[in-house]
Amino acid sequence: MLEKAKQLAAQEFSRLLGREIKVEDCFVVWFSKTLQNWKALVSTNAISSNEKCGDYAEVTHNGDKEETYVDRSEERRVGK
Repeated sequence: MLEKAKQLAAQEFSRLLGREIKVEDCFVVWFSKTLQNWKALVSTNAISSNEKCGDYAEVTHNGDKEETYVDRSEERRVGK
């Protein structure tokens, strides 16, 4: 599950950036599994915060349909 999440996140980051991001450069920030479903929040240090691919890839597995989805998200910081 965790390796699949990192693999799919690396593919998504690579697609968005137009350059290779390796699986070993990705890490799982958060993971949850309930019954046959799971979700992972994956990030990497191989990109800079000003690149337009987002800071995280959200990988969701629907066990009922045996489908896995990848969404990207940007960290939003609220300043004073």
